[in-house]
Amino acid sequence: QVQLVESGGSSVQAGGSLRLSCAASGYTYSSRCLGWFRQAPGKKREGIALIDTDDTTTYEDSVKGRFTISQDNAKNTLYLQMNSLKPEDTAMYYCAVEEFPDGGYCYTFTATEYHSWGQGTQVTVSS
Repeated sequence: QVQLVESGGSSVQAGGSLRLSCAASGYTYSSRCLGWFRQAPGKKREGIALIDTDDTTTYEDSVKGRFTISQDNAKNTLYLQMNSLKPEDTAMYYCAVEEFPDGGYCYTFTATEYHSWGQGTQVTVSS
């Protein structure tokens, strides 16, 4: 059973930076898609950045050029470097993973397609 634990959330001013971390354990398969999602109050959980086992990355348009997803396989840790933060980035941030028993790649930002989640870390950006 995969366990994910996020950290690094904080309150920052607009224009600032944060780096989120997600420590993972319990992987069963070597092929997986890891992602960062966020959910603001009253809104749906949205995917913002994905990374494949081979380090291929995909970004949602609103974070493209500002956020960078990366992973350290030796540490089983996923990261999200967030620069040029905006008030609209305020949300609870979650990491998630979907493993592929028969191999596979990231194919969707839809949160319901991911079955292992962390507890979330809060990011608040003030203007």
